[in-house]
This record gives sequence, C-alpha cells and structure tokens, in this order.
Amino acid sequence: MKFKKLEGLIAAPFTPMDERGNLNNGAIELFANHLINSGVTGAFVCGTTGEGFSLTTEERKSVLESWIKYSGNKLKIICHVGSNCQHESMELAAHAEKRGAYAIGCIAPSFFKPAKASDLIEYLAPVAAAAPDLPFYYYNMPSMTGVNIQVSELFSLAKERIQNFAGVKFTHSDMYDMQKCIAFDNGYYEVLNGFDEILLCGITLGVNAAVGSTYNYMPSVYLELWDAFRKGDLKKAKELQQFSVKVVDILVKYKGAILAGKAIMGFLGVECGPCRLPLRTLSDDEKLSLKKELDDIGFFQRIAKK
Repeated sequence: MKFKKLEGLIAAPFTPMDERGNLNNGAIELFANHLINSGVTGAFVCGTTGEGFSLTTEERKSVLESWIKYSGNKLKIICHVGSNCQHESMELAAHAEKRGAYAIGCIAPSFFKPAKASDLIEYLAPVAAAAPDLPFYYYNMPSMTGVNIQVSELFSLAKERIQNFAGVKFTHSDMYDMQKCIAFDNGYYEVLNGFDEILLCGITLGVNAAVGSTYNYMPSVYLELWDAFRKGDLKKAKELQQFSVKVVDILVKYKGAILAGKAIMGFLGVECGPCRLPLRTLSDDEKLSLKKELDDIGFFQRIAKK
C-alpha cells in the first residue's frame, strides 16, 4: 500500500492540563489555531512531548478527539498509539481510524524490549492491522526506549508483514541508518526527521518532513532554514540551525523540551499548564529565568519575524 508522503513541519504538541493535573482539552482549540496559523502542516499528538505514556487510554482517546475536532481538517493529525501493552496500542489504533486521524505512529515497547527486528515487527504488525486504512509509522527513539534496532533492517521486514507501513519517525542521530532508510527501495518509505536540532542534517540527506516539539513555538526559524537550503544558501541555513541549537541548549538546562516547552507556550499566550509526575513543573522563578535566557539570545525577536 502506497501513501502520499508528508511534507514540511509537523508539530508534536504538548497536552494541556489544569493545575490539578487533569486534562484541559478546551485549551486545545487555541493551541490548534496557533499551529494552523504558524505554517506547520500537522500535529503528532500523544507522543513523547504530549506525555502520552503518562495518560490513561481513555485520556489519550479524548486528546485525539479534541485535536481532530479543533483542527478542522486544517492539520494532518497523526496519533501516537505506542504502549508497553500491545493490546492497548491496537485499541488506540482502531480508535484513531474510527475518529478520522490522518495516520498513526507507534514506538517500541520499553519495559520488555524486543531483542531483534523480527521481534519488533511481530509487535508492530497487529497494531498497524488494527487501523488498516491509515498510514503507519514506526516511532524510533532509542534514547527513550533503549531499543537499538536498525530501522533499515525493519524496513525490509515491514514490506512483507505490514501492508500500511508508511515509514519512520526517526528520532535518532544515527545518520548512517537514516541514509539507508531514505535509500531503501528507491525511497519507497518515508523518513520523518525527529531531532529538531539536526534538521539540516536530515534535509541534506533528503527528508521532506519533520516532527518536533520546538515547531510548536518557533516553526518560522525552521521554515526559513528549509527555504535557505532550497535556495542554496547554506551559510544562512547553518546559522538558523545554530540558533535552534542555542534554544535547545537552554531547554536542556531547564530539564528538557517538555518542562521548558510548556512554559514557552505560556509566554506566547497558549497555556498548557503543568506536567504530570514524574515530570515536575517549572517554578515561577525558573520560568522568569528561562524567559530571560531566551530573551538574551533574541528568541522572541527571532520568532516574531515573518
């Protein structure tokens, strides 16, 4: 089964919560409008950035339904259905197809781990089959799962086992494997760049779409980067990527993309609330410090440019 490939930037949105840590799905309407007006082409919901593994099955269904409702077909909504329980993933996949998601993605289980590609494909195949008409993406993120299986090896097995296999969300820095994935069967499957801070590397190798958390609040930087690359202005493209690296360095200092990212969305008027434990939420003092550090590198001026 061949699907039309994705293009451009796909944001990985945060999941809005209230002060008690309950879902605040009403805030998704403002969030969706923010993304629609920002230039991204889609949203990858309930993934790592969306704290998907900290949500119940019913909550994950509810979040997806809200994104589909409020995006009004103006964003391609990709639903992450990965879980440590295969049957839960199958339930989420079937629900995503029933509710009208554009595609689904599934990360490898991370408690009991598949030891080799053939084990992983046996885990993924029933999940994909639960939503047979939707494009299915394997979500490769060894830094979170501890599953270090070459995706290019998985591609060979997927062609035989998963009819609706569309490609991979490649959240890894293994450019060797990425190249093999892009070249597999003359580009038959799609490779979605997954680390924002090395987007230029992915573009140079030939990716046409990317999924990332910083696309929620600074897509203009990456769109400008991509445009510079297309025009052959590598100097400008590298400068923009280095600006992205500076931002990511600050995120890391404040304990990562989710904690700091939710705070940044609040700075921009899209309140996403606290994180769920075991992730903590930045204190008011930390938020002020974060805002100052971003201001010091010209972040707010940079993202305001059209």
